[in-house]
Parts: sequence; structure tokens; C-alpha cells
Amino acid sequence: MKVHILDDWFDTLRSLPCFSKLADHDVTVWTDHQPDPIALATRVQAAEALVLFRERTKIGAELLERLPSLRLISQRSVYPHVDVEACTANGVLLCSNMHSDAPSYAAAEHTLALMLASYRQIPQQTASLQAGRWQSGVGRTLRGRTLGLYGYGRIAGAVADYARAIGMKVQWWSSPDGRARAEAAGETVAPSREAFFATSDIISLHVRLKPATRGLVTPKDLAAMQSRALFVNTSRSGLVVPGALEAEIARGRIQAAVDVFDQEPLTDIRNPLLAHPNVLATPHIGYVTEDEFDLQFSDIFDQINAYSEGNPIHMINPSVWSRAEGDA
Repeated sequence: MKVHILDDWFDTLRSLPCFSKLADHDVTVWTDHQPDPIALATRVQAAEALVLFRERTKIGAELLERLPSLRLISQRSVYPHVDVEACTANGVLLCSNMHSDAPSYAAAEHTLALMLASYRQIPQQTASLQAGRWQSGVGRTLRGRTLGLYGYGRIAGAVADYARAIGMKVQWWSSPDGRARAEAAGETVAPSREAFFATSDIISLHVRLKPATRGLVTPKDLAAMQSRALFVNTSRSGLVVPGALEAEIARGRIQAAVDVFDQEPLTDIRNPLLAHPNVLATPHIGYVTEDEFDLQFSDIFDQINAYSEGNPIHMINPSVWSRAEGDA
């Protein structure tokens, strides 16, 4: 198959063990980002299969209608960036392993890293040292603090393990089902949503973005956080009401450590989440490690091989394959 890989910004995949799985295919790797669907369609006109780097490129009807050769989109995890109805209408099968059996340890580690870096003022201290000024202030200790984890899932579970290992206390908030599962497992669930936001020293968000969770965290929630509390988001920016975090940060009460943004790539250095001294920001690197890429793209390339062998796996819109089989 003619396989086009989008948004491999550092040309990383060629160096990973999993890339050998594409040995029997004609592979083109694009190392820049093309957001315009018409220009992108011209670029990948010959593609029979598209490989996506998570949500880096949106896939909609305007693009798909211009790709008559495209038969497969292969990716991993959730797909809010893919118009599934448009895929189906244009005869494009979407395959995505939802990996329900394992968390992203890379994302969990990055969450812990943001907490440590924020509390110990690591970026500021490093900048001070490099500027010849030695220490720049006094940090805080995580041990003994209360970590509030919003979302009772796999990544949050890994973060909880790391937090407990360094002596933190953990409490939870989630959907009613998530809270019930947490209580059944003997975890501490906050008595109310209000208490969760008010009594956590750090709140870390670990929820999948879907229509029901968009805007899940409100201005009222953020306003309930105690002074100097830290809000961490390594999940999705859309889980917070647009502008709510920026507005609360502008008040100067709370701090934030964020890895996700409403617009990505974000290069506007005037954005308050990049410019405000109370915010530690990283460029959506929670899952960006060689180890995580090899794990994720091994699944993605398996999907391509399964399709080319006539036995597709992890189908999101299987009616496309059923229709193709019937036409054959």
C-alpha cells in the first residue's frame, strides 16, 4: 500500500523498531504540519493509507472528498479529530486501537514531572543559574500534600501510584460510575465536587475528551481552588471551559502546569498560558517519548498490515469494510 505518515515532526519513526513492519509498503513520511485541507490533499493525493500522530491533523470531509485513492486511516486511541461520518461517506475505513488494557505511562510520568517542576520552581531556578544569579526563590515539597485526581482511569491510576510513592495523599473525583468504582476499590473519594476542588493542593485532570466532557471544568470549579493550588492538565484543553483557566490565572491566585492547548501547535508567545509567571507550559509532550511511540505505532502499523491482508482490526466504522466486501 501507499502509506503516508503525517506530522512526524522530528522524523522519529524511521529509527524505531516498529518501522520495520512497513517494509512491504511504499512509505512517505511528512515531517512538517500542513493544516490546510486543500493543500494537504494535494500533498497526499496518492495515499491509500494515512497514518496519524494522535490529533495533530484534523480529518474532515473537505480533505477526504479530495482523496479518491484513500482507503484506510490508521491511528491509536480516541479520535475527536476525525470526522467518522465523512470517512464512512467516502469509503474510508478508520482503524484505531483503543488500548483499554494499559495506560500511557509516558503521560503519567510527565504529569508527575510537571508537578515536581512547578513545586520546586525548576525552570525559574535553572534560568536564574544560567543568568549568573544562583538561587531565585524557595520551592515547596510534594510530600504530605493532597493530590486530587479528576477521572478514575488508567493514567490517573499510574499517577496515583507515583504520588503515593513520594508520600502524597490522593483523593478522587469522577463521573458517578467512576466514583463508585473508586469507592469499591477502597480509594478516597471527595464528599462533593466543591470539596474536591477546595481541599486539593494539586488537581490533575485525566478524562477523555468527548461531547459529554467538553467544558467539564468550569470557572466556578477553578474559583473554588485554594490560594496557590496547582491545576495540572495533561489530558485535553477542551475539558476546561474556554478562557476559564486563563481568567483564573490572571487573578494571580492559583498556579497551572499545562501540556495541552486550545490551538496546537501554539506558537503565540503572547498567549497567557505561555506568558504568565504562574504557569508552567510544555508543548503537548506527555506521550512524546521514543518508547511510547514504538508502542503506539507498532499497533498502528499492525492495523495497516491487517488491512492489506484482508483482515482489518480495530475498526471504528466497520460498515465501510462490509460494503467493500460486498462490492468485491
